[in-house]
Amino acid sequence: MVDNRLIVALDFHKTEDVKQLVNTLGDSVSYYKVGMELFYSEGAQVISFLKEKGKNVFLDLKLHDIPNTVAEGLCSLMVQGADLVNVHASGGYTMMKTAADRLKKAAADQGIACPKLIAVTILTSINEADWQGLGMTCTIGEQVVRLAKLAKKAGLDGVVASPQEASAIREACGPDFLIVTPGVRPAGASIDDQSRIATPASALQNGATHLVVGRPIRAAENPKAAAEAIIKEMESVK
Repeated sequence: MVDNRLIVALDFHKTEDVKQLVNTLGDSVSYYKVGMELFYSEGAQVISFLKEKGKNVFLDLKLHDIPNTVAEGLCSLMVQGADLVNVHASGGYTMMKTAADRLKKAAADQGIACPKLIAVTILTSINEADWQGLGMTCTIGEQVVRLAKLAKKAGLDGVVASPQEASAIREACGPDFLIVTPGVRPAGASIDDQSRIATPASALQNGATHLVVGRPIRAAENPKAAAEAIIKEMESVK
């Protein structure tokens, strides 16, 4: 029943908790997200565990610094085996292009597969009040599309964005551009700290290529059943 479009967020501090969830989900889930909370606590060992289990890994560290620092940081992370890595699009065109070019060259020089590189547009926790507080004059949606187009121009493979902006990104950036969407909640689930959300089916219908889901699976009484219910809903959208 596995669907590579589903990425389960491993929002834990300890590898033991990761192992328990991954073993519980078994063959139902093939793709996992390792974020700051887990990576800063446990480091590369958690990636090694997931790769040994035959899983794909989205290393979600959202690098944002001067171009050289981000590029070299990504090259250091690449050797740990992640399949998908990211930066903040707000770092600008030069930062993103330097990162993409350097990462591809390093992979070629080392003879290893280059991870896909995507850019975070606007965090899905940001609502209109937060946005206005930043002094922005355009809408969130307008800025998301602007950043997505900039990421594509810089040679990145896609973006992280709210499912609410996915259709506009798809129209602006074409059919092969990755759109990874957090803020996905099955009908009736708690929205937690997300603001711009959608159900799995609607996110895919809007143009998302991958859905990141954490608490609705992790906190479920039966995580495997929760994951498979989401996959079943996803399978209705091809």
